Amino acid sequence: MITVKTHIEISAPIQVCFDLARDIDIHTKTVWKHTKEKAIMGAASEPIGLGQTVTFEATHFLVRQRLSSKITEYQEPFLFVDEMQKGAFKSLRHVHEFKQLVGKTLMTDTLYFEAPFGMIGKAVERLILKKYMQKFLEHRNQQLKILIEER
Repeated sequence: MITVKTHIEISAPIQVCFDLARDIDIHTKTVWKHTKEKAIMGAASEPIGLGQTVTFEATHFLVRQRLSSKITEYQEPFLFVDEMQKGAFKSLRHVHEFKQLVGKTLMTDTLYFEAPFGMIGKAVERLILKKYMQKFLEHRNQQLKILIEER
C-alpha cells in the first residue's frame, strides 16, 4: 500500500475550505483538465456528506474509467474520509483534514491506495502511481486554493 500526503495553507476560514472541498461541482473544475473528469452518479452537484456516494468518470493513462466513492467518516468542519467502493484500484482511502490557523486553514490530504495485480501492481505503485497521484492532489489542491481565495 502506498501513502501520499499533501499540505496546503488557504487564506480562508475552516468552514469555507471544508464545504468547498466537498463540493462535487468544484471538484471537477479543479482537477487536471485533460482527464475530462465529471460526476456521473450520486451526489453529482452538491457538497457530499456522510454516507453519500459519487461516481466520477475520468481519463487516466489514456483509459476512460469510473471510480465510485463513499463518505465513510465525517467530522464537520475538521475531517471527511472517502473510500473507493468500485474502481481501478484494489483499495483507495482519502483522508481530508482541516485545521484552523490564524487567518487561514491548513488542509491536509492523505491518500492510501493499493493497485491490483499482485507484484506487478506493487511495481506500478512505486514506479508510476505514487508520483502521479502526488501531482494530481497537489494540482487539485492548488486550484482549490486559488478558487477559494478569489471569492
